[in-house]
Amino acid sequence: MRRRDTELTALFKRLYEDNVLGRITNEQFRMLSADYNDEQNSLKERIPQAAERINKLQESISNVSRFVEKAKRYTEILELNGELLHLFIERIEVGERGERYSRTSEQKIVIRYRDIGFFGAFAEEAHKIAV
Repeated sequence: MRRRDTELTALFKRLYEDNVLGRITNEQFRMLSADYNDEQNSLKERIPQAAERINKLQESISNVSRFVEKAKRYTEILELNGELLHLFIERIEVGERGERYSRTSEQKIVIRYRDIGFFGAFAEEAHKIAV
C-alpha cells in the first residue's frame, strides 16, 4: 500500500505535467486526478490500520515464541505443580454450575495462559470479555 501511495504521487505529478504541456485535456486531467486522489485518500486511511494489524500479529508471534521456549524446557510433565502453574498459566476462571448441587451439570472453565492468552473452546468469548 505504501508503494502504491508513492506510485500515485508520481503518477499525479506526470499527469499534472501532461496537462500543463497540453498533452491531455483539462477534462481528462480532472477525471484522472479525481480517481488518483480517491485511491490515495483510501490508502492513507488503510495504511495505519494495516500497520496496526501487522504490529499485533508480530506481537502475537513473539508471545507464542516465548511460550514455546518455556514449553521446550518441560518436555515431559508428570505432575502439575505450583511452579508449572505460575510459569504457564496467568489465570483460571471457573463459572457457575448450570444446576446447583449437581455433580453432572456443565461448568465453564476458562484458562488464560501467559504470553498466548486464551486458548480452547471458550477462547473467543473470553477474549471479548477481557478486552
